[in-house]
Amino acid sequence: MLYKTIYHSPIGSLTLGADETHLVGLWLAGQKYFGAGYQEPFAERADHPVLQKAEQWLKDYFAGKRPAISDLPLRPQGSPFRQRVWQILREIPYGQVITYGDIARRLAQEQGQKSMSAQAVGGAVGHNPISVIIPCHRVVGADGSLTGYAGGLQAKSWLLRHEKI
Repeated sequence: MLYKTIYHSPIGSLTLGADETHLVGLWLAGQKYFGAGYQEPFAERADHPVLQKAEQWLKDYFAGKRPAISDLPLRPQGSPFRQRVWQILREIPYGQVITYGDIARRLAQEQGQKSMSAQAVGGAVGHNPISVIIPCHRVVGADGSLTGYAGGLQAKSWLLRHEKI
């Protein structure tokens, strides 16, 4: 069974999705790939403990605190490659950014390869199903430009300013 609730944030309405024990999604209104990978409908349930914990995390985050990602039980759905990229995203500290190329080089090194496609990394970053919490907004282009964000560049820009980047 899947559950959802809506959280009203400074960047718009966020849909939070959970299974019985983990947060599986956080999507901005109108986000590209909204709910991707889930065939089963989400039942409205604002009192779900995982969703309540995620809402508190978001309240703290939007209040300017820096809650730990590890405070939440996360279960993003995706291929092993995407899972690894999303794990790297979780390691980007508040107030810092990383480039798609940086992630590609790190993955290539881990896998003993000479190189890896930054575009493949971009695809994985763009399909992050738990936006904001798994901070895909902290990934920028090679020249520092704000390239791509499934929730829109205006939201990405707001999140980076909020984190004083």
